[in-house]
Amino acid sequence: MKFPHEVCPKEYFHFSLFPMLLNLDHIPSDHPAVIDSEGNTITYGQIVRQAETFRKQYTERTLCFLLVENTAQCALTIMAALASERLVPLILNLHTEPTLLEHLNDTYQPVFVWKEKESFTLASEVAGEALYPQLSHLLPTSGSTGSPKLIRHSYDNIEASALNISTFFQLTDQDRPLLVLPLYYTMGLSVLFSHLSVGATILLTGQSMTSARFWQFMKEEQATSFTGVPYSYHILNLMRFFRMDLPHLRLLTQGGGKMPTDLNRRFAEYCRDTGRRWIATYGQSECTARMAWLPPEWACDKVGSIGIAVPNGELSLIDTQGNTITHSHVQGEMCYRGRNVTLGYAYTRADLAMGDERHGFIHTGDLAYRDDDGCYYIVGRLSRFLKLYGQRIGLDECEQIVQGIVGNECACVGTDQQLIVYITDATRSAEVSEALIAATRLPATSFQLRVIDRIPKNEAGKKLYQQLPQY
Repeated sequence: MKFPHEVCPKEYFHFSLFPMLLNLDHIPSDHPAVIDSEGNTITYGQIVRQAETFRKQYTERTLCFLLVENTAQCALTIMAALASERLVPLILNLHTEPTLLEHLNDTYQPVFVWKEKESFTLASEVAGEALYPQLSHLLPTSGSTGSPKLIRHSYDNIEASALNISTFFQLTDQDRPLLVLPLYYTMGLSVLFSHLSVGATILLTGQSMTSARFWQFMKEEQATSFTGVPYSYHILNLMRFFRMDLPHLRLLTQGGGKMPTDLNRRFAEYCRDTGRRWIATYGQSECTARMAWLPPEWACDKVGSIGIAVPNGELSLIDTQGNTITHSHVQGEMCYRGRNVTLGYAYTRADLAMGDERHGFIHTGDLAYRDDDGCYYIVGRLSRFLKLYGQRIGLDECEQIVQGIVGNECACVGTDQQLIVYITDATRSAEVSEALIAATRLPATSFQLRVIDRIPKNEAGKKLYQQLPQY
């Protein structure tokens, strides 16, 4: 089956055949939607026409895998697939390990797998269960640690997230955000959705932030905003960002995990002193990226706070009995309600036929309190996952990787700054480290291996993580 790479010529008369996601067909067709650092540009008209081509070509809703990187062509394919409402993509890293891709392929049996500059290749001729009508796309839950668990998103999630984010960021069609976060990452997609919804032009790059080409692209294209995870801002700090002349840059935003307090304060004060806005955000893939934001007027006074709920959303705290906490400075599990809450998880192909399991409400798994101004502060996690360098890492899945080497005598814990791995066999340290680096694609400094005499367990053999030494 041939993938129709070539879009219709400019003289093509556009007539939308169906209500379109994010009202993309209401933006002037010749307006640039995405410009990438390789010199490629796609317009809003190209997205609309490609979406209509997909819709005509595929009469049934079709599951496909999109293996992407940060290029204009990949952005076009993602948005056209979503806007067609015919193709339902699982969006993956172009460099997904072959064994993981094979596992996902066997589990979900997509009809197509796509890579840039390649045709759609037939992956399965067997028709699977019908896809839920509102299912828009799928994202992995845990980076590249090997889990087939996926997050099921809806078209309403996309619309709601775009509206929420464009509202509190005050986005307009004059914005030119620099998008360096991956398109297969929930925050990268949130930048794409929110800016396209207002007719902005996205500056997309896969260049390293330490390369001269990255900074040349940012300056020449006059980027007005930058969105990063804590590691992104660590790199900016090392690059002497505060001395740079970037007259068009008006907004810096941060998400993807807790940022070190001193670094957070430095960027907040820089933005305050230079007339820019610094907006820290909080979110999860399960809520289409963003649930809370810290208004810039509080950026310096409330460093470390995730702020308040996004527009059209609601945050709350509950105690261990499930009762709502109404007083300030009382810790409880943070919950969120809003249209951007996703449908639920998928573990098998049959799960893609399921409807909305969450109904707009989710337990975040984070322990938090609220101050007298209504701003939230996260103090810990109830569930076992970390965010390292902006990537979500499942502790149980990392433990399975280590167990494949040393057996059950291991334990994985940690913080958003470092994964801590306990083992009892010092001779396997190098092998464990190499396996984790290969599986997560994170640097060696993300891990700390500790050798102890035994892994504490109860009588039933359950690991007692809180009894691990120095943890």
